[in-house]
Formats: sequence, structure tokens, C-alpha cells
Amino acid sequence: MKVANVNSRPTMALSSTVVIVIAVVIVGAIGATGFALVTTSHHTTTNSLQGYSGYPSTLPTTTINIDGSSLLYIPMLAWIENFTDHYTNVKINVGASGSGVGQSEVEQGLINVGDSDAYLLNQSQAQYPWLLNIPLAVSAQQVNYDVPGISQSLHLNFSGPVLAGIFNGSIATWNNPQIANLQSPSVRSMLPSNTIVPVHRADSSGDTFIFTQYLSFSDPWWNSHVGYGTTVSWPSNPSATDASGNSGMVEVINETAYSIGYVGVSFLKVALGQKEGYAYLENQAGNFVNITQSNIEADVNAFVNKVPSDERISMVFGPGADAYPIVNFEYAIVSKNQTSADTVKVIQTYLSWVMDPKWGSSPYFLNLVGFVALPTSVYQLSQTQLNEITAS
Repeated sequence: MKVANVNSRPTMALSSTVVIVIAVVIVGAIGATGFALVTTSHHTTTNSLQGYSGYPSTLPTTTINIDGSSLLYIPMLAWIENFTDHYTNVKINVGASGSGVGQSEVEQGLINVGDSDAYLLNQSQAQYPWLLNIPLAVSAQQVNYDVPGISQSLHLNFSGPVLAGIFNGSIATWNNPQIANLQSPSVRSMLPSNTIVPVHRADSSGDTFIFTQYLSFSDPWWNSHVGYGTTVSWPSNPSATDASGNSGMVEVINETAYSIGYVGVSFLKVALGQKEGYAYLENQAGNFVNITQSNIEADVNAFVNKVPSDERISMVFGPGADAYPIVNFEYAIVSKNQTSADTVKVIQTYLSWVMDPKWGSSPYFLNLVGFVALPTSVYQLSQTQLNEITAS
């Protein structure tokens, strides 16, 4: 397990670009996305949220190990450093090995918390009935691309079926009529004849899970031939390549002209800094929508009354004129049975603090990565699940 001890300097093997962005948050906002950035250094951020009203004054000396989603890694660094600055005798190690690894490691009892962009599917949940899927926040995913000659300010339109065609190789060039027909007349004339290079995740990934759900839910061919999961059997495509982690996706897209891939929203600022474009995606209503906070909330609101008590639900390709189509809960996968009462108290306090709209899920943290706080009813369901954790 690759981990960073956030009581010391982070040592995760992310790209140098990503580490710089994490360590020193660039002043500004993400333009058309509508996500204002928290503009401080990492330590200044942690020193400015103090008090922790409603939480214990002290916690037992305990070490907690977390691994999984690379999308969650950036906010986890900020959350954990703030939390451990307050509870100085608590040590939390965090890794970014991918959602699939996070799920696997918590299933094997190797870590305390598995970060995941994906919930456990029915087969895994039946095999590990003691695992809880606890949403911490709402996230989303954009489609990034590098097309020379297309300005970053011009957002290409893509639908699920067209993306399915790109990733299965049936749509091979950027000026293919199926792509061109989705664009405005002025943009169509800019599309080059160059071959498209689709980029997908090489590791077991929650981002792959939600991206392939979007393709499956919107395109019958993809649904019947490929399906969705943290890993899939990608169609044979000689032009395709792969990358590990969101940082790897951003790097490969940046380094590969005429490429396209899917990236978690917490890396959108990094991708924009690399001059990559990002798409407007077609939703279930047939509208091409931006990855704004209001559009993410429009999707979530359609599912609020449908969230089950175990909180395993897909919110991808939901109804609504403004709903952004690739939206998901960010999950903490946790065993109900922990080794000690001290461990239980620290896990419950930390995860409760993370999802609390007054603290970890305040705009102070979530605007940094484009996340949205849990709706009130979902927050209450997550708190109920947290209370199921006990010492075995």
C-alpha cells in the first residue's frame, strides 16, 4: 500500500505537477466551472479552522490507515492535516492506490478505511456483509482532451454513444461526422482529421466505474458488450493507451496530442493548468451541460429520495434538464467490526467531521476540489451507518 503520513511531509508517488498543486493552492477560480478555490498554502489552511465545536476535546492515541481513490487523495490531505493538527496524538496514513485497491484492502482487513468513488456491487457486498458504504461528499467527473488548434475556452460537446464509439474504435478521427454533428458550425470547421487517442485507466478505478456507467446507461452497444465496473475489458483499439491514477491520466493526456480521457473533478484545476480542454456532456434530457456546482446538485437532487439505507446507489445519467450526467458519492468503505474501542472512536469522529457541512464538508474545503456537500437526508443516513461501527 502506498501511503503518505500526513503528520509529516506527503510522500505519495503522484506527479510533480499534482504535488505542487496540493502543496501550494493557486490563487484564483476555475473560470466557467463556478468552483472558487480556497487560496492558501496547505499549512495555512489547516491552521485557520479551529475549535471543532460538537466534537470531542481529545481523542485516544491511535493510528488509522486509509487507501483508495486518487480523486479523494487531494481533499484527504487537507482534511487529515487539519484534523491531526487539532488531534495531535492521532496519526492517519493515506494512500491513492485506486478505488479498487481501497475496496480490496479493506475487504482483506489490511486497512481501516477504503476510499472509493464506487460502492460495492451486489456480489461483493454479499461476500463481505460486514462492510459499510458510507458517502462522505458528492463528486463528479469531466472528460478532458488535448486537441491542438481547439482553444481551451471552447468546450467540445460529447454524448455517451459518441464517447462509446471513440473508446471502442468505431469513431477514429476528430473530424468524424458523429463528433462534428454535436458541435456548433464554427467549431466543426476546427476539428482536425488526426486520429483520436483514447486514454483509460490501467488500475482498478472508481473513475472507470462511473465513466463506464455513463457509457452503459446511454449506449446499448456498450451496455451489452462491455458494461461497467472498476475494471472492464476495454474493446480492442490500436490507438488507445492507458494510465494509472487521475494524476497519470492528466499527464498522459497532456503529453499526447489528440488524446481524450476521463478525470475526477478534484484534478480539474490541474488539467486546466496543463492547458487541457474539457467537454460539456449530454445528459438524459438531451442537453449538453457544464460541470458546475448547480448542475451537479441538479443531478443529486433527483436521487435524494431514492437513496437506500445502505447508500449504494448510482447517480449517473440522472433525469433533469440541467443535471450533470457523471455524478457520484465519494465513499468510505469501512468494516462494522474494528479491533478496539479507541479505533472506533477515531474513525467515527474523523468521518463524521469530514462529512459535516460545518467542518470538513464546508465550502472552505469542498470548493478546493469541486465537491458538493451531502444532502441533509443522505448526511443523516451516513451518520446512522457510522453508528453501526463497533469494537469486535
